Order: sequence, then structure tokens, then C-alpha cells
Amino acid sequence: MVTCKETRAVIIALHKKGFTGKDIAARKIAPESTIYRIIKNFKESGSIVVKKASGRPRKSSKRQDRLLKLIQLQDRGTTSTALAQEWQQAGVSASARTVRRRLLEDGLVSRAAKKPLLSRKNIRDRLIFCKRYRDWTAEDWGKVIFSDEYPFQLFGASGKKLVRRREGERYHQSCVMPTVKHPEPVHVWGCFSAKGVGSLSILSRNTAMNKEWYQHILQEQLLPTIQEQFGDEQCLFQHDGAPCHKAKMITKWLGEQNINILGPWPGNSPDLNPIENLWSILKRRLDKQKPTNSDKLQALIMQEWAAISQDVAQKLIDSMPGRIAEVLKKEGQHCKY
Repeated sequence: MVTCKETRAVIIALHKKGFTGKDIAARKIAPESTIYRIIKNFKESGSIVVKKASGRPRKSSKRQDRLLKLIQLQDRGTTSTALAQEWQQAGVSASARTVRRRLLEDGLVSRAAKKPLLSRKNIRDRLIFCKRYRDWTAEDWGKVIFSDEYPFQLFGASGKKLVRRREGERYHQSCVMPTVKHPEPVHVWGCFSAKGVGSLSILSRNTAMNKEWYQHILQEQLLPTIQEQFGDEQCLFQHDGAPCHKAKMITKWLGEQNINILGPWPGNSPDLNPIENLWSILKRRLDKQKPTNSDKLQALIMQEWAAISQDVAQKLIDSMPGRIAEVLKKEGQHCKY
């Protein structure tokens, strides 16, 4: 039991006045065993300050800890078990758990961000794009409609999910993640701007995402969104370089509709498109409701999309100058968004 400094001082003061440990315990200021321990410590050290326990000796020196860190940084994917084996060759007999603890002390956590592979061309295109729009303000980005396609799946099949459970609860209903064989994704197309979310379209099963389908989407979903959010005001439209987006008939149709395109958009750059954050928000909301079939999933997608507030949309658009600056700072590499 840890006692405060004031309590220890009272106990020693009473002890100096001739009170026994049993007499002091009768006052119920601390357990009798604690009182005897404090008196013993005072007799040995002459102080009421409790010595900090030294604890178990470390298995490694600071030099050996630095060596472990160096080994990890040379190959960041090395497992803690493999590191323990390499460390043993350097004279340190330690478990994988100790290895993880040492690395955490040095600020090395076991995490990996999933980002698309960037080729040299991707990096060059990202830099060209960001330099072109580096001086744009949030107000400028507020005149852009961002768009994208996204697949949603049942039961969180699109990502790994962990639960915390007690012993014996491995197969408890609340701890089991249901799965289905070959889950059929629900594909959607959506768009949004600083003025809020725009149209969202769910693709019919077995729909081919080709140029004919895309022109129909733009006709039926994009044009009404532009009219609703911007009216006669000029705006820009963003879409990526998917084959159906770059088709000649699409380019011609967009020109006929007097729709100006943002870009050219750099490939493999979801971190530059704020609609990716909207998909993440939508997915988290869907996961909480746990739809059990495709029809319920589709209904919830439409419901939760419509519930995304204009404030959320505005904040995502306001992040664009920061995204541009971050990519330029990292010389075209991935940014945190």
C-alpha cells in the first residue's frame, strides 16, 4: 500500500513520541503492517521518503538498445520474433515481447499505412498538379465538384476488424465477425462540393462500368447536382483517369455541356481527393448498423449519404490547400490525408 507523505510524517511523529506501531494503528490512519514498514524505513534511512524500488534489471544496455533499433530500421518489416533472434546473436537473450517494448520506448510502433504504389510518373504528375494549384484558396476549391466510384461490402468484408474479448468468449456472438463466401460488393458513384453532398447512384448488379454507363451517370446525376448547387455559376468537375472517364465520347459530351475539368488529375492519388474521406465516414456509419443483406446495405448507403452535413463537406474542401502543400513538401510522395 502506498501512503502519502503527510500520513508518513504523522506516523513518524507519533513514533518519536513513544507510540508503538499497535498504538498508531488504533488511530486507523494506516494498516498496522504499513505503519511498521514506514517506521523500519525511517530507522534505516532516517527519512520518511520511500525509496523507489529498483525493479528487475534490464536485459539490455543502451548500446544494445540502439543496435536493436538500427536492425529494425534496416528492414522495417522484420517481425519481433526475428528481431529477438538477431538480437540474441549480439548477446542479448530477450523475448519478442521485450523487443516490442524496447522499440516502443524508442517510438517505433507497429503500424503500416496502406497507400497506392506511386511510380515515377505518378510522382511527377502529382507535383505538376500541386504546383499548378498551389496558390488556390479554400474559396477557389469551393467551386469544384469532386467525384468517385466506391465498392461497399457486407460485414466489413473489405477490411480487417478486431474485437476485445475475455477468456472463453472466442465464439460469443458479440465477438464473432460474420462472413459470406464471395461477397458481392455494392458499387456506387457519388459527388460532392463545399455546398454539400450531391447525387449518389447505386449501380445495378452486373452493370458494366463503361463509357456508355458513365455518360448516363453524368447526365442523370452530375447535371442535376451542378444545377442544384451552382445554378448558372461556373464550377469545375473532378474525376480521375479511369478508362471510361477518359473516353473520347465522354470528353466530347462534357465539352458540349460546357463542363470544365479540374486537372489533369494525377493517378494513384486518393490522398488528394477529399471524397475518399467521405467514403470512410460513410463506411464507419454503415459498420455500426451492421446491415445483413444487400438490400439493407443499399438502403443504408442512401440514408447515411443524405445525412452527411454541409459542415462536414465544407471542412473536407477546406483541407485542399493543406493537401497540396503537404504533397509539395514531400516532393510528390503520399501525404497524411
